[in-house]
Amino acid sequence: MTDAMRSLYPFLSPAAGGDAASVDAVLAEVRESTRDKAREIMELRGRVHREQGHLLAECGAALAKRFARGGRLFSFGNGGSSTDAADLATQFLDPPPGTRPLPAFALTADAAVVTALSNDVGFDLVFSRQLAALGRPDDIAVGLSTSGNSANLLTAFGQAKRAGMLTVGITGDTGGRMAELDCLDFLFAVPSPSVHRVQEAQTTIYHVLAELAAEGAR
Repeated sequence: MTDAMRSLYPFLSPAAGGDAASVDAVLAEVRESTRDKAREIMELRGRVHREQGHLLAECGAALAKRFARGGRLFSFGNGGSSTDAADLATQFLDPPPGTRPLPAFALTADAAVVTALSNDVGFDLVFSRQLAALGRPDDIAVGLSTSGNSANLLTAFGQAKRAGMLTVGITGDTGGRMAELDCLDFLFAVPSPSVHRVQEAQTTIYHVLAELAAEGAR
């Protein structure tokens, strides 16, 4: 074991009571766990493609039409989904070579706006208030949630629909409360109870949507 590994995993060193055989056993277990996780996400992505591929194609075409009419995309989410929302916007702003950038904004990017709205009007309205001010009929609202139960996303989708925006929800498992909404134009639910696998598959979903939109908006 190297000095670097010993400093990170002192419990594995012989001096800490672990022998070479136990270290090899732990490393073998880690390798197997890594293979299992990789296999699981690949199978999950394949299932999403089989079951929702047609919906991805329809949504990508709908996004392209909105962008062609001058629409803009607004993405939003909480926690890890907030980071994904920012990455989602980046995929449209920085598309594959040969395609033009498309206007996209993450509603969680401005800390001053997010904290002001949370403090003054309430966290449940942090996204809907921004869409009320910025949203136009040809725009797009994309919300991400692993559970589908985030109150501020549900409220935001209602506001987006009232503004005439195209609404896209990306969630996990059976969709949670998001699956009960009648204001969503498209809903993608990753069929897994694992937050980690859901977020990994959600990344694939919005990358595909960004590529389809970019191709369609050429």
